[in-house]
Parts: sequence; C-alpha cells; structure tokens
Amino acid sequence: MANKPLQPLSGADILVQCLVNHGVDTVFAYPGGASMPIHQALTRFQSQLRTILPRHEQGGGFMAEGYARSTGRVGVCIATSGPGATNFVTCLADAKMDSIPIIAITGQVGTQVIGTDAFQETPIVEVSRPVTKHHYLVQRTEDIARVMKEAFHIATTGRPGPVIVDIPKDVQNRCIAPDFDPPMNLPGYKPQRHATRDQLEQIFALIRQSQRPILYAGGGIIAAGAAPLLKAFAEKTGIPVALTVHGLGAFPSKHYLCLQMLGMHGTIYANYAINEADLLLAFGVRFDDRVTGKVSEFAKHGKIVHIDIDPSEINKIKTATLPICGDVGDALREMLKMMDENPALLAPTSGPSRGSARPGGEGRYAAWMQQIDRWRDDEPLKFADRDDAIVPQYAIQRLWEIVRDRGALPNTIVTTGVGQHQMWTAQYWHFDTPRNWFTSGGLGSMGFGLPAAMGAQAAHPLKTVIDIDGDGSFLMNIQELACAFTEKLPVKILLLNNQHLGMVMQWEDRFYESNRAHTYLGAGFEHEPYPDFVAIAKGFRCGGESISRKEDLDGALNEMLNSKGPYVLNVLTPYQEHVLPMIPGGMSVKDIIKA
Repeated sequence: MANKPLQPLSGADILVQCLVNHGVDTVFAYPGGASMPIHQALTRFQSQLRTILPRHEQGGGFMAEGYARSTGRVGVCIATSGPGATNFVTCLADAKMDSIPIIAITGQVGTQVIGTDAFQETPIVEVSRPVTKHHYLVQRTEDIARVMKEAFHIATTGRPGPVIVDIPKDVQNRCIAPDFDPPMNLPGYKPQRHATRDQLEQIFALIRQSQRPILYAGGGIIAAGAAPLLKAFAEKTGIPVALTVHGLGAFPSKHYLCLQMLGMHGTIYANYAINEADLLLAFGVRFDDRVTGKVSEFAKHGKIVHIDIDPSEINKIKTATLPICGDVGDALREMLKMMDENPALLAPTSGPSRGSARPGGEGRYAAWMQQIDRWRDDEPLKFADRDDAIVPQYAIQRLWEIVRDRGALPNTIVTTGVGQHQMWTAQYWHFDTPRNWFTSGGLGSMGFGLPAAMGAQAAHPLKTVIDIDGDGSFLMNIQELACAFTEKLPVKILLLNNQHLGMVMQWEDRFYESNRAHTYLGAGFEHEPYPDFVAIAKGFRCGGESISRKEDLDGALNEMLNSKGPYVLNVLTPYQEHVLPMIPGGMSVKDIIKA
C-alpha cells in the first residue's frame, strides 16, 4: 500500500517541524511583521519546543550561542526582517570567529517586493555573507525542508559555525505537501578530513627528536569532543600543555602538565615555554594575534605541527613544519592507539630512555619540566591584595574557592562579558572540564555575558550559571534581566563595577599617559556609583545587593549562590587595577609587562 501523502502545511509549520525533527528543544525568538507566521507556528508546537522571548535580538543571538557552547548542539534564534535581522549581525560574527554552531532564522519581506526598499527590508544575506559559514534566501516553500537539513549539516560539521536562513513572509504562508527528508544539494562541501597514518608517524618522529616540546591547544579540542584524548596524550608523552582562552577546560587546570593560558594575558611561564620550545604541537588552534603577538617572534626556535579541521587556517598565520588538515579528535585517538600498539614510537632517537613526566621524578622531559617549574616558582600569577577594598582578582578567586569547597565546580558554568574581568576570570578561575566556560574571544563582543549565561541556563536548568561581568559590558544587554526573570532563568551576575571601561583605561595608562578619553562611566557623584545596578535589578524583580567592603564579600557571594532566581551582586572595585602580565599587541615575550 502506498504511503499516504502528507497534508498540506504552511511554510512556517514546515520550518518549525524541521526544527523539532533536528532535535531542537529551545529557540530564542523575537517577533515582528515578517516573522509572525513563524511565531504563530511556534505556538502550535509548544509541547515540543520552548520559545524564549529575549528583550533584544542581539540578546537572543547570544543566548543561542550560550546554548550551543554549553551543549555542543545547534543554537537557534529567530528575528523579523530589517532591524531585527541586522541586530543578529554581531552574534553571527561572534559565532563565526569562535566556531559556534548556530542557525539564525530571519523573516523577510514578501518576494514580490524584495529589492524595492519595502518597510523593514534589508538584504540580510548580503549583509551577513562575510560573517557566516553559509547563508540562504529561501524563495520557494518547497525548499524549506532541504535548506534546514543543509543548514544543520553545515553548522555542525567540519569547523562549526553560523548559518543564516532568510525566509520571505509569503514563502512562510504558502501551503504545500511537505517532504521532510529531501536530498541535500552540497556537491562542493566536503567537511570530513582526517590525518593520514604517515602524517601521524611524522609527528612521532618529531616528538622523538624533541627535547623541549609543548602542546598548544585551543577551542578545536572542545569542538571535537577531544578533551579526554588530549589529557591521555599529554600524560603518555609527558608533554606540557598551554591553552588558548577558548581552550580553557580542555585540559585540567590543576594538572602538573598544565601551563594555563598563553598569550597577551597568559601566564609568564606558558609564554616563556612557548618561546623556548623546540617543538610546538598546535592542536585545534588558529594562531590568533592575541596568542602570537609579533608573529615572526612567536615560537621561532621550534618546529611546528599544526592540526586543524579548517584548511583555510593551515599556514595562514604561521608556516607549519608539518601542516595537517584533519579532525583533531580523530588524530589524537589514532595516535593513542598507535602508542598502545607500539610503545617504541616514543623512544628517543638518541640518549637515555625516558619515561612519562611526573612531578619531582625523572621524566621523559625531566630537564625541560624542571626549567618550567623554575619559571612557575619565579613568575606565578599574582596580584596585590588590599584590606581597604575588594580587588576584582580577589573577588573571582574567592568565588571559585567557595564553589570548589561546595563541590559544585563540575556543575557550574561561567560566562563573561569582554574586558578586564574577562581576562581575570581566565586567569583566576580554574577550569577542569570542557563546556563550563565561554566568552567572546575572537570578536570581543561586550554584552555577551548575561544572555550567553541565560542560553546556557536554559539548556542546563539544574546547573549554576554565573556571568562574571563588568559594568560597561553588563549595560550593553542589561534588558535581558527581564527575560531572565519571566523565563525563570536563575543566572547569577558577579558584577565587578569599577565605573570605567577598564581594559581601554588600562591601555590609556600604559600607552597614552593616562589621558582619559571617554572611559569613565560614572556621573561624578562622590561616593555614589552610577547607575544604581541593584535598583535596576530589583526593577526587573531580580535579586540584588551592592558591597564595597572586603569583609562582606564571602557572605554576599554565598547569598548570591543560594538565591533562587536571577541575582546581581554589584561589587564596587578600585579602577586602578591592571590585568597583568601583558604582552602589548604586536610585540613579543621579551616585551612582557609584569608590573
């Protein structure tokens, strides 16, 4: 008996059914004229799909990112045409830079008026083309199911990234009998790439020749689900690991082989180690300028192995001795298998036999680790604490210690805005597992922290989600406190409030003779910080408290963590603090600023 044909459905219903079919359980959507049919369809799928209403489309886009970063699944956001769609552009650029799989669906004016400057019309595909992995303007209702199938495939395979799908209103309204499993039409898209056995054997040959190797690991490790493989590989080889800002959590922070973050505000010992290494194993990284500084000086003493899934990143910034385009998870898995099958792969080409590095022991790279230990002892991360004020580094450190002592670290997610607080969090919060930390790294989007935390909270309702933010960043999407309250997303905001755009001010101090060029955010009221963040939080019916005395910090942090709903802890901090160490942009490790 032939299959009964499906009843006709509107394009909007087909679209939402496609989301359900692809396993989407939450969307972040703000309605408007050109997307009303989609929102009407969403009301018909309420039992299968939660729709969260942000208070600004950018907030919704960052929520979708927070959802995606915390789960590894596609985050979906929806907006109307014109300004609704353009408000997604920053989110799309952010997701593109940081390799985050999101799908942004935008309504568009009807096909008959496209190109006429109709009300709320923008050519959003053209606007977004450079900042998306792929883009669609759907011109036939029959194409919706295929486009969505392709969009999910593209967003999640190879190097993850954002896809925008623009759907005119008449295409949403037209009814057809749908085909929910059409063939994809992507003849030129071949995302699956794998290192060859010969390439992996060459890596082992370089390791055997090396005396001072280092692993430089980034967000590609987390995207590939390869954190356990990286740990096993580092322990088997005894090679120390330095992490990018997006690599934090890919390797346990307290592990003996972990050198923490490298780069502009990384640890001194990680940057020294990179500078002196004779072999750099760059796994899942893109040689970002915040890591390399002056490219010609970065890792110039060593050979470089670069493994990355994106062919455009290979040899783009730094020429590799051994460039490998492939999935880093597959490569690590295969190398572990090769070591199990043939332990002689790690035997040195000359000199005494060496075993895996262990604290205080005679390891494979004992002399190298002893040198690194001297750097760690001589140049630890440090800050000048004060009794008369709460310095931001101390506030972050105490919050981490309290969460640790509660045994809650594995179930705590931390996001940040962008600025000094972002780098202090990377330095003083110790991440041991992946997908518990995310920040806007490549684009550096202020306003990211709160909505990203909310997206993560929606995906993980039983976890504690903390946005560590600055007053400048927090103000950029503060309206999302309304969404947090109404959607029952109990995110916690540790607001480090120094009344300034701290990172810009730091550069003013270092490079512009402390000339203040519009970095003060207060209103000049003596002893009265501006604005009143607690009043704002309470206006949104969120909890809030403001403190300035060090002796009040622990109690306030515990109250924040114990709160049942969204909570803003406004911590007044001195504005004179700088994020150190610091390698100035475009300079090298020899130019590092320590104090």
